[in-house]
Amino acid sequence: MTATLENTSLSTLDAAVTLSGVRKSFGHGPGAVTALDGVDLRVAPGEFVCLLGASGCGKSTLLNLVAGLDAPTAGSIELTTSRPAVMFQEAALMPWLTAARNVELPLRLAGLKRGERRDKANELLSLVRLGEAGHKRPHELSGGMRQRVALARALASTLGSAEEGTPGLLLMDEPFAALDAITRDVLQAELVRVWQETRTAIVFVTHDVREAVRLAQRVVLLSSRPGRVVREWTTADVDHTALINDITTRLREVISGHAAA
Repeated sequence: MTATLENTSLSTLDAAVTLSGVRKSFGHGPGAVTALDGVDLRVAPGEFVCLLGASGCGKSTLLNLVAGLDAPTAGSIELTTSRPAVMFQEAALMPWLTAARNVELPLRLAGLKRGERRDKANELLSLVRLGEAGHKRPHELSGGMRQRVALARALASTLGSAEEGTPGLLLMDEPFAALDAITRDVLQAELVRVWQETRTAIVFVTHDVREAVRLAQRVVLLSSRPGRVVREWTTADVDHTALINDITTRLREVISGHAAA
């Protein structure tokens, strides 16, 4: 099967991203390692999906493929946006730029004029409750504040798609994992608020069951390597405690099955 990466208009595909039979292998011959094998996944416009799985199951690899940072070995990835934004565990801000200038960077690359990108950056910083911190540089901000700036910058990267009438797509690779428990709790709540206000589609990678259930509309469990979709759950109108227990049980079965193989 030939790997393809396509951009499809919203009129022909009502999804932010669709993966069909996606396979990814690293290396060649007997020493090749298959990270993903036969992944089928569709994320609707404005949907919040969490990818859950044990370490090494291919979650980050899947995000890299969707972001266009790597190409699938087989299968297809269809996007309705040409610029999915990515947010990593580290904020990766430019240390010599202020918070506002960091947020302006993707807007500048998109060709927005100075006044327009300044207004947009201030608007996005206010959205993540950092309206008064635009003049500060990254070393003057706490870890949680730096991740808020990174979120505002990622949202700025999705603006072009929104203006073109296609859904924005934000890919998040364990962005809160390095933060302390209290800060992580606050930012989880902030992320849900920002998502509800912007309705940007989000694919959020985590290995934390509680985080997945708290954040997402839908939780997708990947098997151990090679990663495949083995189960999905919706989080609306269900007992979250029971759901957490169910997902945890299935995750343990996946990990135990891999260990026994």
